[in-house]
Amino acid sequence: MTHTVFIDGAAGTTGLEIADRLAGRAEFDLLILDDTRRKDSAARQEALHAADFAILCLHDDAAREAVTLAEGSKVRIIDASTAHRTAPGWVYGFPELVGRDAVAAATRVANPGCYPTGFIALIAPLVRAGLLPADWPYTVNAVSGYSGGGKALIERFEEDRDIAFRAYGLAMGHKHVPEMTRYAGLKYGPVFAPSVIPAHRGMWVEVPLPLVAIPGAGSPDALRAALAAFYAGSAIVSVAEASVPAEILLRGSTQPSDRLTLHVFGAEDSTQARLVAVLDNLGKGASGAAVQSLNLMAGLPETAGLAL
Repeated sequence: MTHTVFIDGAAGTTGLEIADRLAGRAEFDLLILDDTRRKDSAARQEALHAADFAILCLHDDAAREAVTLAEGSKVRIIDASTAHRTAPGWVYGFPELVGRDAVAAATRVANPGCYPTGFIALIAPLVRAGLLPADWPYTVNAVSGYSGGGKALIERFEEDRDIAFRAYGLAMGHKHVPEMTRYAGLKYGPVFAPSVIPAHRGMWVEVPLPLVAIPGAGSPDALRAALAAFYAGSAIVSVAEASVPAEILLRGSTQPSDRLTLHVFGAEDSTQARLVAVLDNLGKGASGAAVQSLNLMAGLPETAGLAL
């Protein structure tokens, strides 16, 4: 059976990467609007009503408009924007966390953000297991390639080669924080410190833990074991062994990947730990996650078409 897919916002980075993952797959037929019609509301509405699935690669307001345009149709939607990640009636598109059956049965799926993917993957299983408290004031230090910032940021980094590091979100209240708080099962929003480096893709998300000061916290070995058990059998999410690498590098030449690798680095006396997620901000952090959800919704193998 062939499923018709409309990527609304197909000209953007996320949309292009999704199209690459679907290219050559007989299970899907892409419904494409030419450049003169792709921003026309009437043409978009027609496409939304004709498609079996729609993937929204748009800014938040345009994504909300697309959902309105789709009213009355049978189309099942995956929204890659921030607009619906904590909205009622939407299933969070993190199958490993919410359950593959929930995503498979959904008509409305909100694709996780790239930074939240790393943070939630690390913290949610440990809070659920009682190895970390829900009411601790967590911090998140994160570095991403510039491709996650959209066309304007991509142009800025590629035109100004003197930029070595960009810190942002300094006014606090970043739009990813509600998503992180909700799906990690926390009482308080984490202090989120995002930054961008002059690499096109790649991401490091770190949660430092002063275990000696955290009531009821598990040891680094216990944290690692709990994460390994939670993601056992996953072809996408893996937990690294206890051996500590000398370094972890994000390279400018990094190739597309839909994997997510989790690390637990612990002090010898177990008083401190650093939880680290390494992923491709355009892979499991965006396009790869959307295709993973699409596969499940279409009744196909979860990893079909992914870069693993």
